[in-house]
Amino acid sequence: MSSNAHAQAGEAVLAARDDLTEQSGEGPAARQWKPQGERRTQGQGQASVAGPKVMIVLNTAWNLQNFRAGLIRGMIAAGYEVVAVAPPDAYVARVQALGCRFIALPQSNHGTAILTELLLVWRFWRLLRAERPAAYLGYTIKPNTYGSALASSLGIAVINNVSGLGTAFLRGGWLARVVRACYWLGLRKSRRVFFQNPTDRELFVQLGLVQPSQTGLLPGSGIDLQAFRPPPPPKDPSADEGTSGLVFLLVARLLLDKGVLEFAEAARRVRQRFPQARFQLLGFVDEGNPRGVRRAQLQEWVGKGDIEYLGTTDDVRPFLCAADCVVLPSYREGTSRALLEAAAMGRPIIATDVPGCREVVDDGVSGLLCQPRDAGSLAHAMERFLQLGPDPRARMGEASRALVEARFDEQLVIKAYLSTLLLELTPGLRP
Repeated sequence: MSSNAHAQAGEAVLAARDDLTEQSGEGPAARQWKPQGERRTQGQGQASVAGPKVMIVLNTAWNLQNFRAGLIRGMIAAGYEVVAVAPPDAYVARVQALGCRFIALPQSNHGTAILTELLLVWRFWRLLRAERPAAYLGYTIKPNTYGSALASSLGIAVINNVSGLGTAFLRGGWLARVVRACYWLGLRKSRRVFFQNPTDRELFVQLGLVQPSQTGLLPGSGIDLQAFRPPPPPKDPSADEGTSGLVFLLVARLLLDKGVLEFAEAARRVRQRFPQARFQLLGFVDEGNPRGVRRAQLQEWVGKGDIEYLGTTDDVRPFLCAADCVVLPSYREGTSRALLEAAAMGRPIIATDVPGCREVVDDGVSGLLCQPRDAGSLAHAMERFLQLGPDPRARMGEASRALVEARFDEQLVIKAYLSTLLLELTPGLRP
């Protein structure tokens, strides 16, 4: 985070504290944390007094670094001791560099074997008993279910974030029933359950998995508007009229549920009419996932010239800069981070009219919506975009940036969490 963004995080901290203090009618004493003893600050030789311990738990360190870094910094700036928990991967050092302590907790993101899951439950129990955090922040399905249920049983304040429902939840059958039961057990005593779109929140309430009073709505994971800023236009507006050479980019894990098959088929169709148009895929090939696109299929698309595969990256911004339009034909999202990044960088968007995507697109203004699971509808939207001139495309990009500035600033997410933590952890503030 830049120094300017860090300063904004600090301002959000103070605003959150002041707002809740005014609402409670209490004086400055309500904002004072009781020290929990001296702890060594990471990387320093001096002892420092830490505030309440907050444990944030996800399914990958990569997720912590890429989607929760701003929140971790904001909590540390507010005086919390932050403990980040996830399976170890190549991003552990980057997570630690945020200023938090990292604890490795192995878990299988797709596993359902009973013994494996019982072992994970035991690991969660041992960890929570040892650390005894004041608050537990859960993300993704197993931290939101196993971890949350155990944390609540120990009297720990639990705050959840349901960032997407996943295939198992939505498809029905015995596995969906098990997943829903796990959510009920995990969330029923949570102090706050954040959702990233209103459709998911309404579904959980209708299924009786949460009470309406427990829930809150967040603008996704938010976006750092300083880190993601519009670059100069990638093309000279006088160079063409927009019917050839434009780049459509899909940024996602290569999963069927992201609409990768529809993207490839739409690319094939559009290239028959606009042969100069280019279609790029950027993301991880996850053949270990039963819903993953197989590498052989990807190579076939590349061999036919329909798709350019860009591999993976730690910094998506140069690829967004080089794209004229960012596409996500997903079947469903929480709130798509890829679309937030694209919009923040002033890119027009084509996305499916589904929860988690439609919220990031003002149809006909900042981009175009198409029907899910429909390559023809997607191809039609791409052709409409190709027929736009440079000026309408530029206006779409400007509207994308304006939309995220108004609705999806990361500081809104940070302030919501800090307000909730203050309410839950300060004596006398919680009803």
